Amino acid sequence: MSYVVTVETRLPDGAVVLDPLQQVGTSTLLEHGFDAVEAIEGPDGIEIDVVETIVAVHPGGAILKVFVRAPSLEIAEHAVGSVAADVLERSELLADWVVESSEVKLHIDLTRESLEAADGPDAPPSDLQARRAQHAARSADAVRTAGDGSGARGEGGAADVSGDGEGDGGGDGDEGGHGSGGGRTADHRAHIRGLAPRLSSFTPASFHGEQEPDVEEPDEREHDEREHDEETPGRGAEAVELAAGALVYASDVLIDELYDDVQTLADEATTVADCGSELWHLDALPPRYAGTYDELFARRFLVTAIALTTRFTDGSFQRLGCLAEELVLKLLVEQAHATLDLYGLLDHATAEALDRFADGVYEDRDFEWLYDDSTEDADEDPAFEGPGVTPSTLGGWFTPFGDDRYVHPYAVDEAAESDPGSTPSGHRAADGGS
Repeated sequence: MSYVVTVETRLPDGAVVLDPLQQVGTSTLLEHGFDAVEAIEGPDGIEIDVVETIVAVHPGGAILKVFVRAPSLEIAEHAVGSVAADVLERSELLADWVVESSEVKLHIDLTRESLEAADGPDAPPSDLQARRAQHAARSADAVRTAGDGSGARGEGGAADVSGDGEGDGGGDGDEGGHGSGGGRTADHRAHIRGLAPRLSSFTPASFHGEQEPDVEEPDEREHDEREHDEETPGRGAEAVELAAGALVYASDVLIDELYDDVQTLADEATTVADCGSELWHLDALPPRYAGTYDELFARRFLVTAIALTTRFTDGSFQRLGCLAEELVLKLLVEQAHATLDLYGLLDHATAEALDRFADGVYEDRDFEWLYDDSTEDADEDPAFEGPGVTPSTLGGWFTPFGDDRYVHPYAVDEAAESDPGSTPSGHRAADGGS
């Protein structure tokens, strides 16, 4: 069976955070350490194959996605955790680092089984977005251990998006549950709310946005607000926690499914435009460039997603680094919407909180022009030059917006800075087409 094991490591207590150059060096050490591991010996001599390792280093540590074939989930988690500790110990510079967790976030085979399931009472939802959220939920329920069930890990001292400090104590949403009843809806509500503190780069204000001038009369406004409170149980602090928790939840789903897309393109040795298999997310990118979304592009896009979501949760996020990160955020917010909708938790207030969050993170929405067929020749047309939308921006998706912006070293498109004609994969487009 194939498993994606997420390993979270951190600096020892009291250590100085890593600067950008140290992050690059750490990434190299970890990659080389895992490259030397082809297989892991499990209990009773069972051999566990290591398929691939992706490393994302941040100022306070690193997150690794280790793809293995193992006979069971528990064996995969234990084996990868042990190897991660061994790799750190063998490297003198990382010997004092701490392995905080080693766990499976999503079981790839379960995802495929759902897509292939026949119609029946246990068949998955017909909507692809709902399927994605359902599979992530099934994996999370299986992996989650008994305890307080809050889902919040780590002690990050950064800002907490929890609006009322109650964590996952949101048991007030028993009504309106879908599927198996209000009890399960309440469980999902509590679990997702409990994930909110992990979005440590943001505060509740990030989900409120700027208030529009109110032109209603006071009495009318008070009546509307009271009526809105009755209709939307997710309003206020709870809506903020649900939105923040859904973003954390959606991060794991998005990353694992992007990896699945990478594997699909690699197996077929093709691009998104010519791919004959179902894709999770890459076919939702601007279709005009689908012929250039190859395996290399997919890998760089996946690493970009890991880097961005890591900064969201380790407290280091400042601004989006490149156009590819803008597209990652679009997919992430859509996945968060789908997750909340699946569990009957998406109401006006939570949807509005997610939209306000996205509006605050985006500096502009110029990237949406990529989806507009009327701007298909924008890459070559000087008339489209302007703030945020220039031919070089459209060509170099992984080129930092400025010297102060962060793009993961694996993904950064150095060539695009001097070559406006490069494609999203970072290669020069052939004359006469992109």
